[in-house]
Amino acid sequence: MKAFRFQQFDIAQSTGVFRVGTDAVLLGALAEVEQARQILEVGTGTGIISLMMAQRNPDATITAIDINPEAAELSHNNFLRSPFSCRLMSHCIDFKHVGTEKKFDFIVSNPPYFEINASEKDVLARQRLELDFSDLIQKSSELLSSEGLFSVIIPVNYKEEFIRICSQSRLFLVRSILIKGIQTAEPKRVVLEYSFNPTVAIEEQFVIEKAPRVYSDEYLVLTKDFHLFTKK
Repeated sequence: MKAFRFQQFDIAQSTGVFRVGTDAVLLGALAEVEQARQILEVGTGTGIISLMMAQRNPDATITAIDINPEAAELSHNNFLRSPFSCRLMSHCIDFKHVGTEKKFDFIVSNPPYFEINASEKDVLARQRLELDFSDLIQKSSELLSSEGLFSVIIPVNYKEEFIRICSQSRLFLVRSILIKGIQTAEPKRVVLEYSFNPTVAIEEQFVIEKAPRVYSDEYLVLTKDFHLFTKK
């Protein structure tokens, strides 16, 4: 399978691992990761989000985990080939079994969000088979430092469910970014960020394309340090 190329690193892909997609690129570029020092990515897949965060924050050390052994190996190899290899680690482990001794000041995930169904495509990455929202949120609340942030991207129709479950773990919404695929369409995705500190959540919107196959100015600015087509 063809590698996905960014300006500073390449991402090898595999038929057995969920491919690089727009959701991961958006989360990797939009998440408030600049102040983090210890980052955990849950369900790393190819490792793209961790690689983007390593590029954005040169002071961060990033631990990436995936329950899929093929994904853990693929991300490990992608990390080794990157300029940030000394700050990136990949492990094959079930998130539910991660020990709670170490705390992270940023936890990020592009989680499985479909209900369990008959589809055989990317089952672990797409369906809540091994990791549902409740498991993800509860475990993240145990691993998050007192001033840390927890960030996800999910379909917008699951937003209220996710907020409700987070409230049960005393995680409060601090930022919400509604994502439109195109200017005239309804939002399809939402980036949500949580902390243990109650506050008035910041509400934002983001548009990927201003017309079919024409990227918006905000998307070009957001990804200018990543995508090759924006490099001068």
